[in-house]
Amino acid sequence: MDSPLAYLITFRCYGTWLHGDARGSVDRRGHNVYGMPRVAPNTRLEKADSTQLAHPPVALDAEQRAAVEEAVREVCSYRGFHLHAVNVRTNHVHAVVAAGDGPEVVMNAFKSYATRRLRELRLLSAALKPWARHGSTRYLWNSRQVERAIDYVRNGQGEEPPDFND
Repeated sequence: MDSPLAYLITFRCYGTWLHGDARGSVDRRGHNVYGMPRVAPNTRLEKADSTQLAHPPVALDAEQRAAVEEAVREVCSYRGFHLHAVNVRTNHVHAVVAAGDGPEVVMNAFKSYATRRLRELRLLSAALKPWARHGSTRYLWNSRQVERAIDYVRNGQGEEPPDFND
């Protein structure tokens, strides 16, 4: 199979998961490959990263979360993506989506539409950047992986995501 059935896309709010965080983090120097160790927790690194923030971390309230979900659904409707599941949390967004476009294109569309919607509704200042750079894009190759990802997005928050590669 050359194309995945769907993607699990996750992107975080700005400033909510910094390098050195106790949950671990990734970087551009090899700690970003599936199955490889993350950057080890390091409070000094996390504190140094926090001093580099352009503005305070962004946390979404209930009204903002609803607006972001509406924007994700609008992207899917407009572009013909099939949205299997979406869950907008206070500090991140998960979506399981089938699309002819690559996952980076889909994630960027979600971020763009959501940012525009938040600003149109005056729920986010134009001075704030709502999203962290990049995000996570997992390829889901079979129906079992898609089902597990949907279950995780709907019901598994607070847990580590399952290994979708089995």
